Amino acid sequence: MITQPDVATPQAGAPVGLRYALIPVHGYGIAGATVARMLDPEGGGAARLLHPNEPIPYGARPVLLAETTVYGATCVEHMLRTWTTALPRPWLVLVSDAPARPVPAARYRIRALGSRLAGVARVPYLPVLRTVEGADEALENKDVRAAAEKLRRQMEGT
Repeated sequence: MITQPDVATPQAGAPVGLRYALIPVHGYGIAGATVARMLDPEGGGAARLLHPNEPIPYGARPVLLAETTVYGATCVEHMLRTWTTALPRPWLVLVSDAPARPVPAARYRIRALGSRLAGVARVPYLPVLRTVEGADEALENKDVRAAAEKLRRQMEGT
């Protein structure tokens, strides 16, 4: 459960470099690591995956990560049930798990949760993620770089 007392406050005069605090709702994997690098292309610490039960750092925008499956949508729903109004509404980044549209049950559930989210961004199916050893290697692929640019535009509202 995420509560306000868990939010870390910055030290006086310390700059807050973390813009995106990524919370995988159903486990860690290459997709989450790649999304973190997509949101932090220079590798300067603007985005990172949070550890389980780690507090959301002060000033960071919470971002839930999920796959476009019914299970992923259910995990997002469970996470939002415990989300307190003292925290900023999170973004949701949906990573496609197949080269097809999500099934209707997943689409409808995410749509129903929309009012609890700051926004929803989608990352297309990227077959290269099945073949790479890490996120840095994935970003060498032109499709991943294009998806990263689109994701940053969606998240930054430009």
